[in-house]
Amino acid sequence: MISVLMPTYGHAAMIARAIDSLCGQTYSDWELIIIDDASPDHTGDVVRRFTDDPRIHYQRLDHNVGMGAVLNLAFDQARGNYIAYLPSDDLYFRDHLAGLIAALMANPEAILAYSGVRYRYNKLADRQVDGHSIQLVQVLHRRTHHRWLTRLDLVSDDLDRLFWGQLAAEGPFVPTDQVTCEWGHHRDQLHRVIREPEGGINTYRSQFKVTHPLRFHSSVGNRIDEIAHYQRFRERPPMPIASDGLKIVLVGELAYNPERVLALAERGHQLYGLWMPQPHWYNTVGPLPFGHVTDLPNIDALHDLQPDLIYAQLNWQAVPFAHAVLKRKGAIPLIWHFKESPFICMDRGTWSQLIDLYTHSDGQILISPEMRAWFAEFIDLDPARVLVMDADLPKIDWFSDQRAPRHPLNDGAIHTVVPGRPIGLHSHVVEALAAQGIHVHFYGDYTHGQWKEWIDRVMTVAPGFLHLHSHVDQGDWVREFSQYDAGWLHFFQSTNQGELRRANWDDLNYPARIATLAMAGLPMLQRDNSGHLVATQSLVRELGIGLFFRDEADLGAQLRDPSLIDPIRERVWATRTQFAFDTHADRLIGFFRQVIQRGVR
Repeated sequence: MISVLMPTYGHAAMIARAIDSLCGQTYSDWELIIIDDASPDHTGDVVRRFTDDPRIHYQRLDHNVGMGAVLNLAFDQARGNYIAYLPSDDLYFRDHLAGLIAALMANPEAILAYSGVRYRYNKLADRQVDGHSIQLVQVLHRRTHHRWLTRLDLVSDDLDRLFWGQLAAEGPFVPTDQVTCEWGHHRDQLHRVIREPEGGINTYRSQFKVTHPLRFHSSVGNRIDEIAHYQRFRERPPMPIASDGLKIVLVGELAYNPERVLALAERGHQLYGLWMPQPHWYNTVGPLPFGHVTDLPNIDALHDLQPDLIYAQLNWQAVPFAHAVLKRKGAIPLIWHFKESPFICMDRGTWSQLIDLYTHSDGQILISPEMRAWFAEFIDLDPARVLVMDADLPKIDWFSDQRAPRHPLNDGAIHTVVPGRPIGLHSHVVEALAAQGIHVHFYGDYTHGQWKEWIDRVMTVAPGFLHLHSHVDQGDWVREFSQYDAGWLHFFQSTNQGELRRANWDDLNYPARIATLAMAGLPMLQRDNSGHLVATQSLVRELGIGLFFRDEADLGAQLRDPSLIDPIRERVWATRTQFAFDTHADRLIGFFRQVIQRGVR
């Protein structure tokens, strides 16, 4: 007998189709164990239409526990000698189980058989889909003592990591080479919720309302261990509330360096969270893995709490939700803090909502003087209600003193670093850098996958001068990046000729890597855009922390001049805490109080 395990969550519109495909199998000696992982819809009502069949068993959990725990629970109830899987958004063709059991019977040494699969409506794979592990719906395996990793162990769309890898030690996997099932394709498909860039850790957390920190590793992304990474913050005792402390509701998402907001709690203020739905992978939402922020269930809870201030932020994805809060906030002051990008809002159809946030919020925070001037061209900004402050700076706790010796390869060459996307470093640019003996070290293995064609071209035209490195967390930024001679900001030629209306996002933006390079004490490399309005150019010139060059030969000469580069390096190190959120926290709180005093518009 075959025990078919069906995990389900929120698939009331799909599950009947899946169950019906099992009932239509030519192989009929099966039982179906459905574990409903606390679906928010009427899944149970749909399933009850089928439970007159004594082979079909249904159990609903009180709270969501994740796929691995659900499958382990079903394992414990299964009576069959063979285990198959039918997720409720997938489908069997009528000879699916018959083909799988025949393959195992014909191969007694095999532990697992798997079929081919139809996917994305009309695509076929005789074995596994390229770029993916074997999917649940494809599999039949012999009963085993092994169990799935659960959400408490690891979240991944890579089923080899979660379970197949354990089975592989027991015997071979045999394919039927026949397409006998369908792997469903829809927006809420689990692997799409997990896999970057469409999904990701924050998408997953939001979808399933996960309240604890996660270990997360999608099939294309970096491993994330929130348990270890945020332990130092999470295990702090509750922070004392100041006598004049504010109740601050964080609205939207926190993007990178989200633990920065603890600098506000450390100053005696109470923090609450109200988060945008369906975040992208880098839109950090709650429940926050470092704790000390209390989540609100919905917008209506604002009026029960009556906070002193709503602090809405940060990137273009949060604009619709922040706008919804703006419309319903009542007499609670709201400050809008925007990072990027107004041009994307125009492209995505949320421009009018963005303009509402600037014209009807009670205070506005803009990331650069250039961005303030750009908006002021067409919006009447009250100077008393405007603050200029970068949005997602790291917390000062990460600013270690562990500077590394320079020239790690000890070859006398120049070594530069790119922590993230190598924007503007086209293959011909890297080729010209190589001619000057300048190496480029590119960090971020997930980003490497997105830039594979660029990597291949650069490796061809500049062999030996591009070096690939894995992702590095904040705790290792100083130790890892300080060994290089300099670091790359976004590399581009401005065309605005000093006219704000000509400015684009490259001109107005402070890329997040500024803080990364500053923390490590690295001079920042930029094209010389004299005569143009460029935010990074103004900031770096003001602080004296970078090099500006006309061409690659000019850059090579500057980098080889210790009388020029060494003082810059020391200035970066001396001023680096200007790029810590904590340095600006008191100024931010002062602005909050100023807005509160002036009242709502």
